[in-house]
Amino acid sequence: MRLLSDSIADDANFFVEEVHVVAIVFDNTDDVTVWATTHFDGELHFFHLALPFQSLDTLLRLATDRAATLQEEVADALAASEWPALLEFNSDEAPPVPLPSVALKLSVTYPADEEGEDDPQPHNIFYLEGVYVRLDP
Repeated sequence: MRLLSDSIADDANFFVEEVHVVAIVFDNTDDVTVWATTHFDGELHFFHLALPFQSLDTLLRLATDRAATLQEEVADALAASEWPALLEFNSDEAPPVPLPSVALKLSVTYPADEEGEDDPQPHNIFYLEGVYVRLDP
């Protein structure tokens, strides 16, 4: 499995499909990080997606038959007294969560400029620019 950031050609926004959520990480802020996989250029890639909590709710509602269960798991994780809280989906009992018929528009993030570094490599953390759902007739 490759890092998605290693396969992008430039810093333009782009779309990914065939997304599977592998984990959700909550810290003590309003933002969450989703660990996910996608097929990009015919290969499986791994990436992190930083997004506000409201966008997480949107993604979970698109998880079809697992949506209600996932929303309950998120509520339980948010009630945890220890931070960060982690929900993992990488076992037979809790397999990765597919987002069928969904395309995510992502934007690239870069590390803060450091002295003497002219060409920083992109992070493998992306921001969500939009969620698009294929509507079948």
